[in-house]
Amino acid sequence: MPYVEGQTIHDADSHVMELPGTINRYIEPKFREAFVEKTGRKDVLPEWFAKAAAQAENPEFLAGAEANILLRKNYEALGAFKASDRPKTLDYLGFASQLVFTTACLSNFGLEQMGEAELAVEAARAHNRMMTEFCSVDLRLLATGYVPLIDRARAVDVAREALALGAKALVIPSRHPKGFSPSHVELDPLWALAQEARIPVLFHVGGEEKMHHDYIDNGLPFVKDFHGGDENFTSLTFMAIPLSIWQTLSALVIDGVFDRFPRLKWGAIELGASWLPSLMQYLDSGVAAFGKEERLQKLSGKPSEILRRQFRATPYPHENTGWIIENTAPEMLLFSSDFPHIEGGRNPLKRFNESLDGVSDEVKRRFYRDNFIDLMGAGLDPSLHDLPKLQAA
Repeated sequence: MPYVEGQTIHDADSHVMELPGTINRYIEPKFREAFVEKTGRKDVLPEWFAKAAAQAENPEFLAGAEANILLRKNYEALGAFKASDRPKTLDYLGFASQLVFTTACLSNFGLEQMGEAELAVEAARAHNRMMTEFCSVDLRLLATGYVPLIDRARAVDVAREALALGAKALVIPSRHPKGFSPSHVELDPLWALAQEARIPVLFHVGGEEKMHHDYIDNGLPFVKDFHGGDENFTSLTFMAIPLSIWQTLSALVIDGVFDRFPRLKWGAIELGASWLPSLMQYLDSGVAAFGKEERLQKLSGKPSEILRRQFRATPYPHENTGWIIENTAPEMLLFSSDFPHIEGGRNPLKRFNESLDGVSDEVKRRFYRDNFIDLMGAGLDPSLHDLPKLQAA
């Protein structure tokens, strides 16, 4: 029996858990040595990961996959890194489709911050080959292609190649590119390509500016993250997640990018959404305060109206989704599971349903189905809009 029954649910956030060294095999040979030198990512499989890979082939372990579909997390999850198992995962989950993101490449290995433009582009191209190959095993798996903005001239070429490979959405970092704004007019060909292809441009956690390390040095014992290490978020560093997306969206709206490409949809994935009502109000108040600026007078409406028209976001399961919808718009939020990451929890449907208590069935349908279809455009095959059983009904 699948986790979801009797309704169509699209999952706006899932992941591949790449084994170490996976990305190296997709990088063109002439760049591999430089990639390892700059990132430290070698094509090796440490003992712990070798055991995880062997366990994925163990018939006894696999026999419990369906019963534990949301209990096993990270590398233990079915289809976490083995593409041939991922269709079974979708069958057991019961989702109509899944947007699929990387885990290891979310920050593009820091190459853009280093100023390594050529390597950043080549790592992105390797990522796009890896993701589209993984997702090619099932129509329901929607591959995301990454586009670094550091090289404005090549950004559209990287995107065009990703779409040709089969990417169904493009991902860009929420932090600004080194040295210029994400609203720079020389990026317009990228937005034009996405709009013409009718696929969305997405931001995902990992592409934001991290909280400055000085905030962590408080003279008290170091606080580890929820995995027991220091690579992920704590209650303090979590607070910086929305800052980059807040600034980037502001630049894109105020500088007219959203208006120049009014049919282009944008999405913030795994960046939370409690900040969205405040951003919409703050942008509107900012436009009112500085309304004499010529660029503001050219806007097609209030920034909140522009965002409502073109922007979508995934709340975290621990956020008050009903409150966010009430203070934004019914068409702006999307369901996500974060499978197989542990942060997504073991019963995301229950947590979201609880926070949507009292919300109308129409608004719930938008959250679980309609808003995703609207965001994805041509990136979602019409045959996937509803589960087969519900199409037949």
